[in-house]
Amino acid sequence: MTRGIRLLAPLAIAVMVTSACGYALAGRGSFLPEYVRVVGIPAFENKTSEFDIDRVLTEAVRTEFAGRGRYTIKPDDNNVDAILTGTITSVTFGSTAFTADSQASRLEVVVTASFEFRDLRANKVLWSNAGLVVREQFDVATSAGSGGVAAFFGQNQNALQRLSQTFSRTVVASILEAF
Repeated sequence: MTRGIRLLAPLAIAVMVTSACGYALAGRGSFLPEYVRVVGIPAFENKTSEFDIDRVLTEAVRTEFAGRGRYTIKPDDNNVDAILTGTITSVTFGSTAFTADSQASRLEVVVTASFEFRDLRANKVLWSNAGLVVREQFDVATSAGSGGVAAFFGQNQNALQRLSQTFSRTVVASILEAF
């Protein structure tokens, strides 16, 4: 019996090593046509009352897309293969945890947006999402619980950076990985 196990063990290891399960690292592939090399990402439209959120999120998405390596990003639709247009439709926040004094100790920010990624050569939509939602939670000082999202981000630039990074990764991964 032990001789049989010794003979079968190398065979079992070889089968496991040479077999592929079909999984790949997230963020490494792309379902876009090969000719899509130059992507236009104009400034997103802001339909919220939150000042400058459109600029911050647009820049984060441009940076994330460019960081994928094979794409040149332009801020307009001139001489591009594809274009990403977006609208920030709402930015809301609410308290999710409280102190013993009933003060907010944790804040959840929810950004909702709509997007369309269009192949200009084939004149077809490659990806769209009319209700993309990104949530991020933050620990806050008791004084930051009032005054709105702009006041919170004005006091905490790291929170805005973290939100924009989560947002941009969600958008770009959704486009490139065909979610």
